[in-house]
Amino acid sequence: MCYSARVWADYKKYVRLYGADVSVKEFFELYWLRAQGEKVSVLGGMDAAFKDAPGADEQRIWQLVEQHHARLRAGLQEELAKQQERLETAELALSRKPTKTAAENKRVATNKIASITERLAQLDNSDLLAAEERIFPGTYAPVMVWLDGRRQVLPMRYGCRPAGKPADYDTRFPGTYNARRDNLDAFWRGQFGHTHGVVVAAAFFENVPRHMAEGRALHPGESPKSAVVAFRTNPPEDMLLACLWSRWSAPGQPDLLSFALITDEPPPEVLAAGHDRCVIPLRPENLDAWLNPDPKDLMGVYRLLDDRQPVTYSHTLVS
Repeated sequence: MCYSARVWADYKKYVRLYGADVSVKEFFELYWLRAQGEKVSVLGGMDAAFKDAPGADEQRIWQLVEQHHARLRAGLQEELAKQQERLETAELALSRKPTKTAAENKRVATNKIASITERLAQLDNSDLLAAEERIFPGTYAPVMVWLDGRRQVLPMRYGCRPAGKPADYDTRFPGTYNARRDNLDAFWRGQFGHTHGVVVAAAFFENVPRHMAEGRALHPGESPKSAVVAFRTNPPEDMLLACLWSRWSAPGQPDLLSFALITDEPPPEVLAAGHDRCVIPLRPENLDAWLNPDPKDLMGVYRLLDDRQPVTYSHTLVS
């Protein structure tokens, strides 16, 4: 279902390599919402892209990013102090009399200190921040679309809420980050043939049976276990992944831009690794035809999905 992917988080790549314009207004509105306390999950790489971006509007966005990071940093430092105190208390208790409770407190505090320290280092290092490019459902990322007669880049949430649906649609249908090819002209008829997009991705991630990812049969008495694998093209290349998107609006609520990756039956190497869906990489020469479809010629749109970029996937175990 492509629950996760490593995508381009820096909008400037789309501008530089595809001649796209960037909708600064949409980015500013998203960052303004986050500054007002809305729960908005943004890739670190998308934040970092505005650090040295030209233009006064882009720098206003960077100011919002810095303000958000300052709040995060203060909260993390406060939590770090609590966990360090917890660790010291546990170690003192263990020095007097070993107990399971003290040992567990030490383990939890140690793990949390490591996690918080890593997150603080990321906030303080723009290179580490820019390296955060892996989206999960609910994460915002740049998406290239066709608007006003040209390619444009907009920030969108991974997980599509189609226009006209109720606000609780996300919780009622949590799988709408995946647009199945065999359901495009039914469930997705409001978007298919109308609002198409692409994200550029280097890899996608799936949960699969571990033994299949390892290319073996189950051992006698072994129970199936899950593993996360990363699928990449072999040889490695960035992929133009086909998406559908929507602008959701409702009275008194901010607009929501969101998207879903289109998936299809997998090629043999993905199926052999244990997964039954696969993203669709478009041919670069079909990019504009995909972004600007003819809603009266859905068969022609389907042909674009069938005439996909020829790639072969390899996979590696992530966890």
